[in-house]
Amino acid sequence: MDYRICPVGDCALTIVFGQRIDPEISRIVRNARKYLSRKNIEGVTEYIQTYASLLVHYDAIATGYDELSERLTEELSRMELMEEDGRKRTILIPVCYGGEYGPDLPTVCAHAGFSEEEVIRRHTCKDYLIYMVGFMPGFVYLGGLDKALSTPRLKTPRERLEKGSVGIAGDQTGLYPLASPGGWQIIGRTPLDVYDQNREKPILYEAGEYVHFVSITERRFREIRQQIGDGTYQYEWIAEDEWSREE
Repeated sequence: MDYRICPVGDCALTIVFGQRIDPEISRIVRNARKYLSRKNIEGVTEYIQTYASLLVHYDAIATGYDELSERLTEELSRMELMEEDGRKRTILIPVCYGGEYGPDLPTVCAHAGFSEEEVIRRHTCKDYLIYMVGFMPGFVYLGGLDKALSTPRLKTPRERLEKGSVGIAGDQTGLYPLASPGGWQIIGRTPLDVYDQNREKPILYEAGEYVHFVSITERRFREIRQQIGDGTYQYEWIAEDEWSREE
């Protein structure tokens, strides 16, 4: 297992495992995060998984860069990569595509040369690996977008995208958990609150899990919003022991 450790300011360092977006590198980073988290290393306050590296925040009073680097190197030398059995924990994300919910769907269709129905079919037939969560709480960087749907970002970003907006930017797809400026091509919107600071677990998912988008009608969108408001909506997961779809 090749890696290098680099300083990031005066209270963080990064463990770099590669230089590309790759499922195998992501698996190594995920393994390292889980393994090191169990070690309760003095001074470490947080591990954050990225595409190909692990960011380690630490208390500079409790430990220093050299001391922590040495400890991490020691621990990683003993880490054995855990084989994953192919089962997935996948959250189903309902999305209302097009219209006011997806103003850029026609742009994606024109760029790809597909009908709206075909773009939606291709976008909803994939299981997307969550490589990392960042930019804002709950924003997912997903792998697995059909390359035929790859569409450049907007030339001029919008000042506001609605909460739950689902978009495409280049070879990636993702969703905005909060209202925000953004330059992604918005093709739909989910009614789910994927981030809620008042929940016990504010973000519904984490790196290493999967997202599967499901097309819904505008009526169903409103129904789900109502159910979330009155506390009766049940978030849908495909449990690991129920998984049967192929990669």
